[in-house]
Amino acid sequence: AKRLSELTGQKAQTIHRLLEVDYDPQSRLLRFIHNEKNLLKCDVVVLDEMSMVDVKLFQSLLAALRHGCRIIMVGDADQLPSVGPGNILGEVVQSGVVPTVRLERIFRQSGQSLIVKNAHRIVEGFVPQKGTKESDFFFLPSAGMACQQLVCDLVSRRLPATYGFDPMRDIQVLCPSKLGPVGTTELNSCLQQLLNPPAADKPELEVGDRVLRQGDKVMQVRNDYLIPYERDGGESGVGVFNGDMGVILQVDPAQRTLLVQMEDRKITYGPDTLQELEIAYAITVHKSQGTEFTAVVMPLSGVPTMLRYRNLLYTGVTRAKKLCVLPGELSVMEEMVANVQKNKRYSCLCALLNVGTAQCS
Repeated sequence: AKRLSELTGQKAQTIHRLLEVDYDPQSRLLRFIHNEKNLLKCDVVVLDEMSMVDVKLFQSLLAALRHGCRIIMVGDADQLPSVGPGNILGEVVQSGVVPTVRLERIFRQSGQSLIVKNAHRIVEGFVPQKGTKESDFFFLPSAGMACQQLVCDLVSRRLPATYGFDPMRDIQVLCPSKLGPVGTTELNSCLQQLLNPPAADKPELEVGDRVLRQGDKVMQVRNDYLIPYERDGGESGVGVFNGDMGVILQVDPAQRTLLVQMEDRKITYGPDTLQELEIAYAITVHKSQGTEFTAVVMPLSGVPTMLRYRNLLYTGVTRAKKLCVLPGELSVMEEMVANVQKNKRYSCLCALLNVGTAQCS
């Protein structure tokens, strides 16, 4: 939302914030203030990153819109479908019922970008060009523990030294899986030790099998509509959502609380909400949806067979703005490009749209 506001000069906000979350103490249920009985006062709604919107959230939005309101959906149907149920954007495009414009050029990087060219190659079923250290995309052959060491070296030393990237702010590791030597669990442990090691002036908390330390990069891993926050300008509100990222500013071991900065919001986590935070030096590709990073390092070694599919690779590559590095096994990358079966999701929306259109005509 912040990025869109900067680009357009217009106010932008999440769908959750637009609908306004409310807690009903009698039923102990969460609900949206805006619904079919309290409609939004707008004539046009532009939905960005539509591939991330699931059925339940989209239904709630439709219920809160006036019948004459226009909806413009913007997104990339080649990316991973939403974490929640459904595949709305993909099936709306497939149905042919809704007028659709498909852009053939990616504008995030320059036309000479190898990130752009390889994104197109992946979608078309061709293996990406390997690139060189002079390009903004390159592949580095590596496997197993050697790949883990290479990822850590790239993030902590080589990329900062060569490109001037800040390892905390600019570089993000995206992993297909949580498991294995180059899964998020192992890499977060290694990268935390390299980028934010224990120190006398850095208090920390043990939460389950992980340590949350002052200065750590963290991510919210579930929607929590009740956590209060304060904005830098003094505004307050509630709600932190799955995928929100930030940095731990303060740790109070005695009270078991954390203060986390997420963009312009400061959120206090207590003993009952600490489990909602995970270390985020490395995150899964699924969690990266809707976000872009200056530099992406995406290891492709030992990827579980069930995760070797095309749009997972495409989503990871297209998260990078200036640099994308793929350390790993060429055979894994080739298999991911070739596999378009695992990304299918059956919701019948496409068929329902066509049936509904036929009945109305």
